[in-house]
Amino acid sequence: MTSNLQKKLIEKDLIYGSQNYSPLPLVLNKGSGVYLWDVDGNKYLDMMSAYSAVSHGHSHPELVKVLTEQAQTLAITSRAFYTETFSNYIEKLSKISGFPNILAMNTGAEAVETAIKAARRWGYFSKGIKENQAEIIVADGNFHGRTTTIVGFSSEPEYQRGFGPFSKGFVTADYCQSNCECNNICEKSINSIKNLINENTCAVLVEPIQGEGGIVTPKTGWLKQLRDLCTENNVLLILDEIQSGLARTGKLFAYQHENIEPDGLILGKALGGGLLPVSAFLSSKEVMNHFNPGSHGSTFGGNPLAAKVATKALELIYEDNLIENSKEMGAYLKDEIAKLNMPFIKDIRGKGLWLGVEIEKNISAKKICLALMEEGVLAKETHETVIRFAPPLIITKNEIDWAMTKIKKVLTDFS
Repeated sequence: MTSNLQKKLIEKDLIYGSQNYSPLPLVLNKGSGVYLWDVDGNKYLDMMSAYSAVSHGHSHPELVKVLTEQAQTLAITSRAFYTETFSNYIEKLSKISGFPNILAMNTGAEAVETAIKAARRWGYFSKGIKENQAEIIVADGNFHGRTTTIVGFSSEPEYQRGFGPFSKGFVTADYCQSNCECNNICEKSINSIKNLINENTCAVLVEPIQGEGGIVTPKTGWLKQLRDLCTENNVLLILDEIQSGLARTGKLFAYQHENIEPDGLILGKALGGGLLPVSAFLSSKEVMNHFNPGSHGSTFGGNPLAAKVATKALELIYEDNLIENSKEMGAYLKDEIAKLNMPFIKDIRGKGLWLGVEIEKNISAKKICLALMEEGVLAKETHETVIRFAPPLIITKNEIDWAMTKIKKVLTDFS
């Protein structure tokens, strides 16, 4: 039950805040590791991790230490000057990722916009597309952010309603579904993309796993087919790994499950260590060299504070063994949910510690999440029929076992 204190705080939000979110009726004020506490002192296991932004856990002591020390030294200068922390950060990210060039931004949406700009400049200046004719192929069910450009090519009507007119230059193809009836090649999706490629196509922009779409995981082999298709047609393959990247799926990047290399990579969320908004677009020198002074920028992008925290966040992926833990604990969590054998669960999909549990339409995923909240487990629904489970990557088997007792209780009640 929501206490009087929480009701008063929620009321302030309703009075003074724009109602562009529909949060669970819970007011939080503390976080540590995999746990969160509300203002009444009640403890919850976080199975959301801020849409992958808190992969390292809440208030990781080493990240907090780095943040505090750097804030007392140098926080913001703008990119009008070189800084030691930024130089070290982009070197670290380049060596870890294998991409030669990095353009630093703040939010995921900013990094997506950067990728769009980069793809178009490459299309005009390298591929020779006629001015203002460049096209980017996107996927049905995509979610890449909230700017007017990005929502303009969304498949979700509510993301677009009342925000037009939208930018031209985007066409939508089918996204591959893991349960499609294709044999070795996902004909429907690949042919859909292939049929849209023309002399003006500069890039294909997709998520290797669609997060907001409901943890939609494409069929094994689809990304490789897409990589080959882009190579054959001299088209950039740009992957949005804002949510799926940095160990979330049991690999450093989700595309590594397919043994491919994209032409561009978009990162965010966990890059900020759960403390700051940090994002980046990574690509080749051929693509990045088309940016020149004045063509793109950000006052806060790559600031010393963010750069220092992001550098430590990258190091902790390996120091805290997040990749392997995501792989092992993700497989364990998936198996434990499957063992429940609930008749209304239609599908359990995802990789690593990023799972989507799809349920029958006659049962409300939001009501399940509310019931889980009452039991001390925080999860969030998407598209009304999918419950997402994406805890911090430091979660242990014992913590998953505790969560499963609560999940089993709630799902049994709904069955």
